[in-house]
Amino acid sequence: MSDARRTDAVLLLVALVWGSSYLSAQTATAALPVLTVLLARYALSLLACAGVIAGRRGPRRVRRDEWRAGLPLGLTQAAVLVVETYGVAHTTAANAGLIISLTIVLTPLLDRSGHPGGLPGSFYAAAGVCVLAVGLLMSGNGFHAPRLGDVLMLAAAGVRAVHVALVGRLTARRSVRPLQLTAVQTAVGTALFLPVTAAELPGLVRAPGATWAQLLYLALFCSVFAFLAQTWAVQRTSASRASLLLGTEPVWAAVVGIALGGEHLTALTALGAALMVAGTYWGQAVERAHRARAAREAPGHRVEGGALRPPAADAPSVHQETAAPR
Repeated sequence: MSDARRTDAVLLLVALVWGSSYLSAQTATAALPVLTVLLARYALSLLACAGVIAGRRGPRRVRRDEWRAGLPLGLTQAAVLVVETYGVAHTTAANAGLIISLTIVLTPLLDRSGHPGGLPGSFYAAAGVCVLAVGLLMSGNGFHAPRLGDVLMLAAAGVRAVHVALVGRLTARRSVRPLQLTAVQTAVGTALFLPVTAAELPGLVRAPGATWAQLLYLALFCSVFAFLAQTWAVQRTSASRASLLLGTEPVWAAVVGIALGGEHLTALTALGAALMVAGTYWGQAVERAHRARAAREAPGHRVEGGALRPPAADAPSVHQETAAPR
């Protein structure tokens, strides 16, 4: 297998793993309270990150910049997962994965760096297609009041967009290593959820093996492995190709939900799914092209990872416009 195909395969695997996380979270929350599931996910992720850091050569200490970025990002990431996990517990895994993909078009509205003067009208047209898609996805078998889970997933998309915008703002021009940043964020999440779930720990310990398998999958594969694999692959391909492959996450969420979760798509939800995928791809392509055009018109600037960078030698950043960190 060539290096390019290997990189593509890794990115597709990351998209598949993230797409399957909604069904895994739904299954785990059927057996345990949502906050207990999140504590287990964070604590297991923290242990895995600590083990990887301890086993690597070179400096292991978390730098000041990583603490400064990781502490607030840990709070916003925890907020994302709380709303998202409560949402997926009250809707289908397919709907959850499709609605959360709204992050792709919401993030550029919050992070205006790289597209001065505002976004073109075609971007807002793509966002309108996504809004229509959300309405169809919420309709189910017919138009009715939105389900609680769908509304929560819509809120989760907004909170995740805020989180992604903050990643860019807090890591720009700072020397931040992805693994150490992830470790700080998982430590923050563990510290947040441990006090409020202490009474549920005996139930967590006695949880059946199948539930622990879901928790391990969420922590080790959907969090630690996926983030590190994404970082490795994005460094070896173009931002456009990475976004195309990682953007298949909602497709995999629908496939896994239907194939393994026994979910069904009605005609309206199938149309909504198609419009959501088309709208997010369209919006992503418009925003990326506009960002690149702005970079070409700014003397001495360059496009790096899909983001506008100044000509000075900046410190490396973990910010990637290719996908929303989970």
